[in-house]
Amino acid sequence: MAKHAGNDRMSCPSAFVFSEDFTGYHFHSDHPFNQKRVILTYELLRETGFLKDEHILPPRMATDEEINLVHDESYIHAVKKAGEGKLSEAKAAEYGLGTEDTPIFNNMHEASALLVGGTLQAADAVLEGKFKHALNLGGGLHHGFKRKASGFCIYNDGAIVIEYIRKKYGYRVLYVDTDAHHGDGVQWTFYDHSDVCTLSIHETGRYLFPGTGNVNERGQKEGYGYSFNIPIDAFTEDESFLEVYETAMREVTDYFKPDVIVTQNGVDAHYYDPLTHLYGTMKIYEYIPKIAHELAHTYCDGKWIALGGGGYDIWRVVPRAWSQLWKIMSTDTPFSGSLPEAWLNKWKDSSPVPLPETWEDTENMYKPIPRKAEITEKNKQTLDKAMKWIQNQKNRPY
Repeated sequence: MAKHAGNDRMSCPSAFVFSEDFTGYHFHSDHPFNQKRVILTYELLRETGFLKDEHILPPRMATDEEINLVHDESYIHAVKKAGEGKLSEAKAAEYGLGTEDTPIFNNMHEASALLVGGTLQAADAVLEGKFKHALNLGGGLHHGFKRKASGFCIYNDGAIVIEYIRKKYGYRVLYVDTDAHHGDGVQWTFYDHSDVCTLSIHETGRYLFPGTGNVNERGQKEGYGYSFNIPIDAFTEDESFLEVYETAMREVTDYFKPDVIVTQNGVDAHYYDPLTHLYGTMKIYEYIPKIAHELAHTYCDGKWIALGGGGYDIWRVVPRAWSQLWKIMSTDTPFSGSLPEAWLNKWKDSSPVPLPETWEDTENMYKPIPRKAEITEKNKQTLDKAMKWIQNQKNRPY
């Protein structure tokens, strides 16, 4: 039986954390991580009429003490020095700064701390009972480590907010990551914890950064059995992705019975994404939040904090996918039909590619995958291996 019950999901009080200053997290003009996507999503939602002033929650700046919940003081100091142009090249390399993935930019500490503060604002808004759900699209930087930047991520706001929730509220947290890249930084932070459960569904690391997230990464010590990974094959399509996601999400949530759910909502599993090899369409970005929404109400009295993440086709994919996340979070129903004409007219000349005119993708947007049946079966086998621990727990004699 579910620990909590909740029935009315048709209109949920939800907070949308936003500031134009999120664009200060900017490496350089040619870097694939571009926070303009948050502005594009915000403006698209405003044009739909489903994002209003009363939804907007400004972020705050995270304190050093809050960032230190996960990151070493020496690392925080190095990030500050780097953003002031005062960190040596050797020291920068020691901390993963100044690399191709995470180049140094001015005021990088302040820009990063604002994203973390936005996620902490989202958590407090939900856990103090002001809203049922909260969304910070500026967050979801899941690759950051205790003493090292990695994969476009300087401070790991997802890990910080989980530790913040544990310390301040004493809640058990389920972290669910559907970014195409494995949520390594969050997983390793809580790998030996039994009050944090991590679930990551991602493209196999055989072909993609960071190369981790294997099925046998199950946690250690007290945390054994609280880390779940389903690495899916390249060229995975909607049906297989959603079969894996829904089955894993339902089984893991029922097994762990969290007090609050934190989701990382990278949208780089889409066919158009330039950095990955998955073949998802907008269908998965309607369904992913719908299941998360349902389970948050069933098990957590609605307590759901959603973050952004990856997503590198910032024109055709990210604004539509993240808008669907907000629409389902706040109303439990997706957008359909045509995109707002005013938004299309404003941005069509800026976009390097033709903008889609509908919320849904067109049929036959890519050639049929000849290995579809094989990929689907392999993903099913991977799912079964990942869920075997739960089945074994259910079958244990007591």
